[in-house]
Amino acid sequence: MASDATVLVVGDEALQRLLLPALRAHYTVVTATGWTQALEIRSRADVDVVVADLTSTVRDRGVLNASRGEPGSVPCVLIASADQDGSSKRRDARRLLAFTGRTVPLSELSSTLDDAIAHRQAGAERSRSQPCRDESFGILAQSRAMQAVMSMIDRAASCDTPVLLIGESGTGKELLARALHKKSPRADGPFVAVNCSAIPEALLESELFGHRRGAFTDARDDRPGLFQAAQRGTVFLDEIGDMAPALQGKLLRVLQEKEVHPLGASAPVPVDARIITATHRDLATLVAEGRFRQDLLYRINVIEVRVPPLRDRPDDLVMLVRHMLDKHGAKLGKPGSSVSPGAMQLLHRHTWPGNVRELENVIERALVLGNGAVISVDDLPESLKAAKGSGAPAPGGSRLADVEREHIVRTIRRVAGNKAAAARALGLNRKTLYRKLIQHRIEVR
Repeated sequence: MASDATVLVVGDEALQRLLLPALRAHYTVVTATGWTQALEIRSRADVDVVVADLTSTVRDRGVLNASRGEPGSVPCVLIASADQDGSSKRRDARRLLAFTGRTVPLSELSSTLDDAIAHRQAGAERSRSQPCRDESFGILAQSRAMQAVMSMIDRAASCDTPVLLIGESGTGKELLARALHKKSPRADGPFVAVNCSAIPEALLESELFGHRRGAFTDARDDRPGLFQAAQRGTVFLDEIGDMAPALQGKLLRVLQEKEVHPLGASAPVPVDARIITATHRDLATLVAEGRFRQDLLYRINVIEVRVPPLRDRPDDLVMLVRHMLDKHGAKLGKPGSSVSPGAMQLLHRHTWPGNVRELENVIERALVLGNGAVISVDDLPESLKAAKGSGAPAPGGSRLADVEREHIVRTIRRVAGNKAAAARALGLNRKTLYRKLIQHRIEVR
């Protein structure tokens, strides 16, 4: 009996009264009275099998697709009245249309669920042994954390709902935004990326919304903005947390009205572009400090995707290193390069504050400076070699920032993410704690 498995029961009170006593003795059970609620539960919880009423299920194609028994998917066991499956005319009889499609008595519910759970877990194990790859975007994901992100991207791609990508710098948020665009119905349209922190405030408004001739000095011609350039495509606004408050209000209007007002124009211009945003900041904190509009946060954060830092996805490290060796080795005339066991041990030990971007820089540097086809410990940067051995801080205090970061992270975990409690435990005021969270790129979930 799979006692650690989670079963989602979808149905009315009568069905729940029939099933819950027996199920709760062996499984973790969550319930939903309808498919809207069920799909919401599945989006935030790891469910092993769905048990549902056949009458309501046949009206929902999405759930039927989930019951196909594909490897790693969530199987669906359907509960049918006997007269529904044609086996009897007695209305009170109940039978199971199992995830395999065969019909069995209700008395076999437990064994049917165990078979369905085992089938799903075997499929998931096969999926984990075959990394999720999308070479056109450089996305590789073997860890459960990153596969969950890719699953969210796949589900969010089918509609125009705004998506907010949250993660530290270097985690690959723009790659995910491009993948989301390419998997969407807007794939044939343009993908326009804008870094809100890299363009001065005085220029960003003109870049985003466009301007008319004579709107300001040097505006010699009409110029469409990036929203107009992304017509029937996607606009990716990176580092949205750094956008000036005045522009935040104008962006909110774009989201609400589907139109932009170019500088110097007498009337707004309609636009048709999906908006994806990204940030490494805690936007809720910025809202509390009055630096980010709460109404805009509600608009952009319809679907939130948290991108894990590299230190939280160690299962992906070997695969990422192999990919970068192939990519840069071919470019630098060193195909077939590898990493020595000692060097790989140091790569595993490093905390990667710069995430995947830092890893790529380390591999490219080692290929350029190394003499042979095998990257050794001597080819790695001093910051990685300093951690060799006990992992103690390097001489001269160069690892003090890492020690401080780890202490803050441990404290926040101990108080379950409560920032006020963490600040008290650390002996800091809240402003100082917020500043250190930003400095050390710590995301509080």
